[in-house]
Amino acid sequence: MEQIFGKGVSKGVAAGPISFYRRASGVIPRHEVSDTAAELERFRAARETAKEQLAKLYDKALAEAGEDAAMLFEAHQMMLDDLDFVESIEGMIENDRVNAEAAVSDTGAQFAEMFAAMDDSYMQARAADIRDIAARVVGILTGEGESGIVSDMPCIVAADDLAPSETVQLDKALILGFITAGIPAIISAGDALQPEMEGKYAIIDGQTGEAVIEPDDAERERLLKKQAKEKALKELLDQLKGKPNVTKDGRNVMVYCNIGSPADIDAVLQNDGGGIGLFRSEFLYLQGSDYPTEDEQFEAYKTVAERMGGRRVIIRTLDIGADKQADYFHLDKEENPAMGLRAIRICLTRPEVFRTQLRALYRASAYGKIAIMFPMITSVWEVQEIKRICRNIRAELAKEGVPMADKVELGIMIETPAAVMMSAELAREVDFFSVGTNDLTQYLLAMDRQNPNLAPFCDPHHPAVLRAIRQTVESAHQAGCSVGICGELAADEALTEAFLRLGVDELSVAPSRILPLREKIRSLTLG
Repeated sequence: MEQIFGKGVSKGVAAGPISFYRRASGVIPRHEVSDTAAELERFRAARETAKEQLAKLYDKALAEAGEDAAMLFEAHQMMLDDLDFVESIEGMIENDRVNAEAAVSDTGAQFAEMFAAMDDSYMQARAADIRDIAARVVGILTGEGESGIVSDMPCIVAADDLAPSETVQLDKALILGFITAGIPAIISAGDALQPEMEGKYAIIDGQTGEAVIEPDDAERERLLKKQAKEKALKELLDQLKGKPNVTKDGRNVMVYCNIGSPADIDAVLQNDGGGIGLFRSEFLYLQGSDYPTEDEQFEAYKTVAERMGGRRVIIRTLDIGADKQADYFHLDKEENPAMGLRAIRICLTRPEVFRTQLRALYRASAYGKIAIMFPMITSVWEVQEIKRICRNIRAELAKEGVPMADKVELGIMIETPAAVMMSAELAREVDFFSVGTNDLTQYLLAMDRQNPNLAPFCDPHHPAVLRAIRQTVESAHQAGCSVGICGELAADEALTEAFLRLGVDELSVAPSRILPLREKIRSLTLG
């Protein structure tokens, strides 16, 4: 028996054979090219493919791990759009006449070294992202098979290091757990993790960070008892399927799901989600190289509405800009994109883009209970202009004889301090609010939520955040407007009772958080 200790970051006990993660060879071909124009096209095509892959990884991570995990892939897409990075690669191809693989590899190494040498720890961490992005593009150019595990049975994945983009691509059905030597986000086992452990039976405890290789009978019994206890707890949670989200003293709460694409509906249904509280429509814009057509959008919205079988589906209109970029939008580079031309500001300044999405949404409303939600609202005039556009779209479709729902609820995201302060006036204009706690927290506290250096200061439980939610709820309820929370805080069970006491009507979370949240709600007595 051999024991390894690392840092446990995910509760649960897993038992099974170890399978080491295998990467592509990493050999970079290097030669002079005669046709630089053709080589530039090779690079640009590979770059577009990489962006499409990252868009899919964003959706997958969003469904499985939540928005914070998914943001990594948005950041990677942004790096692929970085002019300095792209121009360096294209300059090497044109001026030095090197092949695309070598140009990408060399540029990646240079940029990674530059970031690693910086004093700022946040910028130092970007070095790994640059290497990951360069390796992805090189892999596409060389046509090497994907990295991964060779096991065809459920196993414990072991590696010296695993990038999040590698982790999210693995088949979840084959993964019992992880042991790594380098990433504390999983566990840090260090040099104790050896290749000769391949295939050996192991049990890992994600709560304590302990991995036992070929355990003796006593250790095996101890850990498997713990695993059985956790399995029993999961089965208890499964028994909550079909049960109402109601407190002991009779308060009903809507518990919905956040999703990133129609592919996430399976997880919603499996976890007994009561509806969709946030359908991020931007996946349609990030996965391609041109604006999605009205019909393409209609089919996606219709699919979700039909599969939810009459349950409410809140679809957020295009929320692009800031950390979500698509080349074909040709957005100017901004010094402060989080406060720049994004979300509803793009829609109101590009009416044809907005009109196309709204037509698709109203057409899809005939197939289920669709509600439309608008992001980054700060003023009453924005909502009034949106409502005017919606009225025109409805009249246009009715004239064409297109079927649609008699009533489509309209709502807005409360994610700016301005929206909180204007919540009383805004509530008279719409049917519902949804509080986006991720952006609201960063704007209230004046902190970039993607900057790890600010972690000690960026407190999502800050009284200012809770007071903002309280003011929003009070204003909304006075006008007969309902309030939900769709940010990461909605799944924070430490705040569930506080939210319900504030009067929040709906909590929207990742599908995997539905049943634990239901259990929490059913344990409460609000009085």
